[in-house]
Amino acid sequence: MEILWLAQDEVKSVMDMHSDMQVVERAFRQHGLGRVQMPPKSYLYYTAYNGDLRTMPAYLEDENITGVKIVNVHPGNPDRGLPTVMALIILISPETGAPVAIMDGTYLTDIRTGAAGGIAAKYLARKDSKVIGLVGTGNQAKTQLEALFEVFDPELVKITSRTKESCERFIREMADITSCEIRYEDEVQEVCNCDILVTTTPTRKPIIKAQWIKEGTHINAIGADAVGKEELDPELLIRSKIVVDDIVQALHSGEVNVPISKHYISENDIHAQLGEVITGLKPGRTSEEEITIFDSTGLAIQDVASAHLVYVRAVSKKLGRQVRMF
Repeated sequence: MEILWLAQDEVKSVMDMHSDMQVVERAFRQHGLGRVQMPPKSYLYYTAYNGDLRTMPAYLEDENITGVKIVNVHPGNPDRGLPTVMALIILISPETGAPVAIMDGTYLTDIRTGAAGGIAAKYLARKDSKVIGLVGTGNQAKTQLEALFEVFDPELVKITSRTKESCERFIREMADITSCEIRYEDEVQEVCNCDILVTTTPTRKPIIKAQWIKEGTHINAIGADAVGKEELDPELLIRSKIVVDDIVQALHSGEVNVPISKHYISENDIHAQLGEVITGLKPGRTSEEEITIFDSTGLAIQDVASAHLVYVRAVSKKLGRQVRMF
């Protein structure tokens, strides 16, 4: 039996944001209809190394696609010359349980998470949104912005990060993707004066204050993906419509995990899962004034749907190499 091995450059060569947003939205729709199997992420915590390892299986029943992602998060890795996030995805045959393909999932993780943010904004942000604010300028900020440009036609992007140098690098690297001005701001508060705010930081202490957010803003809260992480002032969640990607994962490790554990809000304050909004089971934005928040933890359905897209395209282009298992 042989397995197709795809390296990161091969994955990159067949992935694009537009196509991935289509397969990810379809996966969320199936999630909203209850047609997926997806247990919550399981975690191993490497406290001594400030890192963790996660396993993420899923089965999209309607499309007969299944697999598992193994992914780490080690914020100190850039100092070692390694990515903060590294991932491996295994696609599996539902019929036999045999592995079909193994591929790098690091780049794929960035793209599929960006895709989810773009899809959430499509359903939750004001249609006339023109100003985007980014707090954090790492790889995830890039794909979040790329996805937003698939849905909106922004006039200005405001950014801030821990260092001005990282913001300047972000501006250079995104010049060919964006068609509007990208402006560095020294203060987080100024970036929050926008129509769509995206937060992609690993902080465990809120950095976005409630009073900075104007009515009608949509927020993609991306950074909180483990127990104890939070980017938003709990008061902001109290006055907002909260949509999560998956309720079980969000309660454990999403933006809502700390505010719920401290009883600022409860599970009942979560309006919907994104899939329920996409399918029309629950409404998305219902007024121009309400503040909406998408709490993204990252779902295995996004990974296997995206990996299947990569696999199909790679096979058609005869990419990768076959590795004998036994």
